[in-house]
Formats: sequence, structure tokens, C-alpha cells
Amino acid sequence: MAAYLEASIEEVNGDATLIAKALGDITRAKGMSQVARDTGLSRESLYKALSGDRSPEFGTILKVVDALGLKLHASVSHI
Repeated sequence: MAAYLEASIEEVNGDATLIAKALGDITRAKGMSQVARDTGLSRESLYKALSGDRSPEFGTILKVVDALGLKLHASVSHI
């Protein structure tokens, strides 16, 4: 899960909707119902937020990442 999300973040060049879609792929693989319970969000809300059709709120992303047992971290970009 972590490797897929990290690769997605690197490949999409800052496109939040594509990152959300990658999180949606991971969430569906883990089980949308369980992640919905763990985040306190409805399944419908998660499907919409993680569809890749729009950019979800950052709070939603943080809830999903936490429910998946992942951590976000920052590092220095070597441009």
C-alpha cells in the first residue's frame, strides 16, 4: 500500500485528484466499508472523495491515510 501510494505521489506531479484516486484504489482493496467505519465517513462520501473526479479535502485524506495504517511524511526535494 505504502509503495503504491508513494509511487503515485511521485508520478502525478502534484495532481491531487490522481493521488485521491490512488488512495481510492487502496481503500477498495482493503475494504471500503471498514475504512468508512474507521474514518467515521459514509461509504458514499468515500467513493466520491476518492473517485479521482475531484480533489477531496485534506482532512479526508488524513483520515483515510490513518485508517489504512499509513503515515504521510515530508522530505526535502532535490530539485
